[in-house]
Amino acid sequence: MPKMKTHRGAAKRFKITAHGKIKRSQAGKSHLLAHKERKRKRRLRQRVILTPVEAKRVKSLLPYA
Repeated sequence: MPKMKTHRGAAKRFKITAHGKIKRSQAGKSHLLAHKERKRKRRLRQRVILTPVEAKRVKSLLPYA
């Protein structure tokens, strides 16, 4: 049986933690930053853990992760 292909777009956007959870970056940090509060921009820098439902969909795109 041939190897399964990894979805390259998903591989670039998601990281797997040591415990197998999936992290993603937050949206809204690329432009129009002048009116956003400093606190909000700081929070947007941090990665967040996907919910179990979202994680299941992403894991199907990353077969070897």
